[in-house]
Amino acid sequence: MNLIPVNVTKNDEQYVSGRDLHMFLEIETPYPKWFSRMCEYGFTENLDFKTDKNVRVQLEGNRNVSREVINHNLTIEMAKQLCMLARNDKGREAREYFIEVEKEWNSPEKVMSRALKIANNVINEQKVLIAYQEQQIAEFKPVKDYVDRILSTKSTMTITQIAADYDLSAVKLNKILHEAGLQRKVGNQWILYKQHMTKGYTKSETITFTRSDGRLDCKVNTKWTQKGRLKIHEILTEKGYQPVCMEVR
Repeated sequence: MNLIPVNVTKNDEQYVSGRDLHMFLEIETPYPKWFSRMCEYGFTENLDFKTDKNVRVQLEGNRNVSREVINHNLTIEMAKQLCMLARNDKGREAREYFIEVEKEWNSPEKVMSRALKIANNVINEQKVLIAYQEQQIAEFKPVKDYVDRILSTKSTMTITQIAADYDLSAVKLNKILHEAGLQRKVGNQWILYKQHMTKGYTKSETITFTRSDGRLDCKVNTKWTQKGRLKIHEILTEKGYQPVCMEVR
């Protein structure tokens, strides 16, 4: 016997269409007015019922008109109480029907079936989570290996050497580091901003050389420590750059 359709949500909760119940009970009062009056008996939205709004297109004359139709998804308990409030034979018939629906729903077989379904869903969700975590670990491993190699060596590197690891030019990398607030250009020399100068990112060497006219001159040659190289790696990773060369110099 299926007097009134009983639906089931994805969370295994039963509900009945308010309009279906209104029609079965043969209530003469229009549905919106009837339902509003029923709510005065103390029914609470999102506890006893949920509002369901749909737009329907109807042909009126020679044109289509869109109208919003409001329905309500009722719990079985609320549906039973509305049947009692109807105070007619239809109401008694529907209430007995809902009582039988509840008995079947709460039978040991149905309860066990729902429990197994929930358990299977949890297992499947865990499988997806584990697979996702394994993928993340696999994706992170090359980066971790690269960082470990950086930290294992004590040598210094030029900006050109570091840039080559990411298939970048020294000019491009210097610009990225400038935009990231790590360094600024003074004359023809890239200098760390003051707040980074004491962090051990660079080592500067003063080189003396003889000009073509015989005059002695000097220039500062800045190289990056492995700590500085790791800082550059962090900046580039945040911007979506990944090392294409895994060599450690």
